[in-house]
Amino acid sequence: MNQEFIIYITSRMLWTITKVAGPILLATLLVGLIIAVFQSATQIQEMTLTFIPKIIVVGVILLILGAWMGSQIIGFTTELINSIPAVVK
Repeated sequence: MNQEFIIYITSRMLWTITKVAGPILLATLLVGLIIAVFQSATQIQEMTLTFIPKIIVVGVILLILGAWMGSQIIGFTTELINSIPAVVK
């Protein structure tokens, strides 16, 4: 096992994490921003108002992109498992 392989696997891992978690994080960021602007404009400071829409958005994103996210994770795992014989030599 050499440094190039470790750097390659680490970069692939970070890229896969970014691709999989990115849509959920961006969607909750946008919903949180919209709710913050709404709360600021109306001066409604209810704490539960921020959680429920974010939970709903995360559920919708998982329903829409869940299969794609799973395939990305499975693809990375398959690549990692297939590279084991090259590492063991």
